[in-house]
This record gives sequence, structure tokens and C-alpha cells, in this order.
Amino acid sequence: MRYKRLEHTADVMIKAFGSSVNECFANAAYGMIDTILNASSVDITKPISFSVSGDNLDDLLYNFLSEILYYFDADHFVPVEFDISIFNSHLDCVAKGERYDPSKHDPKTEVKAVTYHGMKIDPNEPSVIVLFDV
Repeated sequence: MRYKRLEHTADVMIKAFGSSVNECFANAAYGMIDTILNASSVDITKPISFSVSGDNLDDLLYNFLSEILYYFDADHFVPVEFDISIFNSHLDCVAKGERYDPSKHDPKTEVKAVTYHGMKIDPNEPSVIVLFDV
């Protein structure tokens, strides 16, 4: 299991799992995309690369997911595979996916923003919890 939805009254909260913090970040991004549309319908046709910085892991997760959301909103790119490297206050990502096609990708819920509210990163489990404003 990559992620699961947690109970929340108004927005969408997920808990993402993995064997490392990097994998948890990747699964949180997949969970966000799967909230927006049917992520399993996305083919891998194009890679993009980007980097984000942050003062701590919370900032890195927030900035990483916000960048993924930006690529979806601005460029209509739907990434579903993520190769992530985290070192110090820097995250590099190669994200793979394809251009958004509503007739193919079955739109679900609009995610307006990533939030810090309720965010939790547990490197021991490892897991991350993140809330999306919908």
C-alpha cells in the first residue's frame, strides 16, 4: 500500500508509506495525484526534473508537493513516478508521467493547495501525513 486516506471533515488528508523518507515523499505525491484523478490511468511518456529547497523535512515535503501541483495546474503534466534524492536542505526529483487528458484520466477532486496543517513526517515508521486543501 502506497498511501491511505485519513478521516478529515472538509479537506483530504493522506498517510503515505514507504521503506524510506524518499519513498514516502514519492507516495505522498502519488496520493495527491490520485486524489485529483485516476493515477493508475496515467502512462509514463515524459520525464521532468526539478529541485526544491527547505529549512527542514516539512518544508521539503510542502515545497515538493506544491511543485508537483504547479506542474499539474500550469503545464497540465500528470506525474505518477518519482525518483527523489534528499540531501541537507535540498530535494532533487525526476518525475515521470504524461500530459493531462480529462477523457482518459477520470478527474476526481480539485486540490487547491498543499498545507502544513497536520503535516507529520515519521522517519522511524517511515511515513508522512499531509493535508490537501480541496
